[in-house]
Amino acid sequence: MKLASSLLFPNQWRLLASPPQLYLPAFIFSTASSTPKSPTFWSPTLRQCRNLQTAVSPVVTSSYLPTSYITQKQIETPASPEKEGPPMQESLGAFQKLPMVMPSIDLYSSALRKSKRVQPTKGIANIAKRERNRGAKQLDALMKELALPLKGYMESFPRRRLLHPYERSLIELTLGDGNYEEVLGKVDALRKKVQSVGKEHASLCAKALSKREAEDRLSEGVEKLELVFQQQGIAVDELLSIAKVLRAMPVVDLEMPTLCLVGAPNVGKSSLVRILSTGKPEICNYPFTTRGILMGHVILNYQRFQVTDTPGLLRRCDEDRNNLEKLTLAVLTHLPTAVLYVHDLTGECGTSPSDQFRIYKEIKERFEDYLWIDVVSKCDLLGGGSPVIYAKEDISNDEAEIIRYRETGPDGSIHVSVKTEQGLSELKSRVKEVLSTEMEKIKSEVRVDPTVPSS
Repeated sequence: MKLASSLLFPNQWRLLASPPQLYLPAFIFSTASSTPKSPTFWSPTLRQCRNLQTAVSPVVTSSYLPTSYITQKQIETPASPEKEGPPMQESLGAFQKLPMVMPSIDLYSSALRKSKRVQPTKGIANIAKRERNRGAKQLDALMKELALPLKGYMESFPRRRLLHPYERSLIELTLGDGNYEEVLGKVDALRKKVQSVGKEHASLCAKALSKREAEDRLSEGVEKLELVFQQQGIAVDELLSIAKVLRAMPVVDLEMPTLCLVGAPNVGKSSLVRILSTGKPEICNYPFTTRGILMGHVILNYQRFQVTDTPGLLRRCDEDRNNLEKLTLAVLTHLPTAVLYVHDLTGECGTSPSDQFRIYKEIKERFEDYLWIDVVSKCDLLGGGSPVIYAKEDISNDEAEIIRYRETGPDGSIHVSVKTEQGLSELKSRVKEVLSTEMEKIKSEVRVDPTVPSS
């Protein structure tokens, strides 16, 4: 003790002799106001006390954290919602990330089975209290087992405004305008109803005065939740159907060149897709055989390319087009593609060459910046250059350009026949050339991140 006292100054010895609860405050005061002493006379205990007083612990989200454990970014004031940027738009492929939706009957059966396994809280001796505890807990479990999956569906299905424009068009044209949001709204309404009914009957069960009353309240709550699901559970089944339809949509890679086959209905686009790619579309001799977007792939020089078969286009304004025709226009509008336009000069397709010419001119003018290949199909039916007209039309007032088109098709077009394989080699070579050019075009595009300011 004498050795320790010899190392301390008088005022510091008095501080050590003071009550423990007053030691640290007094030491802080003395070190701040007294004359500084040489650190060589301090004991190890005093050095440790002084180091303890220099630790800083700022308040972060109602908790004290040492400064060394947090970064400056964590302790900054969160930005207000008004200053946050617009929501990020999702890339293509959102439909393949959709969750697996259970049928409504399976969802309810699973939730009921899990809720019945819930046991009352241990240690409750009174029979009435134990029974109402069990009933309240089972109703609460049933409510949560039904509401949580519905909430998960709402969070996992993307909002249409955040989708890529191409996928947004697919939703509108495949499901109908507003149907997607309507079904999601019904699912959310079902979730809120389940929560409301479940909480109400769980509360009634918890207030039961006897075992019999608690059992009755439990049965009433289960029956009420079952009735709610019987009346509104159809929304879950509708969401299941939507998920199946959207998940079956072809996946398009924006980094991969795409060749889109376009033309009037039944001109032979699907037959060419079978020849050029791995796609296996239905081939029948009636209009609108292709009832959706079909995606195939072709490999040229160890490079993979996409080939898209689209529904046929008729001669009419955009307002009068059906959803199948709008799907074709959506592909051309929102995806970077090269166009292979197919013409049928025989008229066998049901659309006259004159109407095909006018459709062709409209599409060519609208998408004039696209790489383009013109193909005249079924050339085995054109004898000696004179077309066999199956579709009746008035040719007396046709312009010279239409007359020339009816005989040979557009300038530079490739005449092919799937039956006799005429022109297929030339077509494949031309497709390879166009897709290679499209690949170079994609690679040369400069993609600028909008979040990075330009220098």
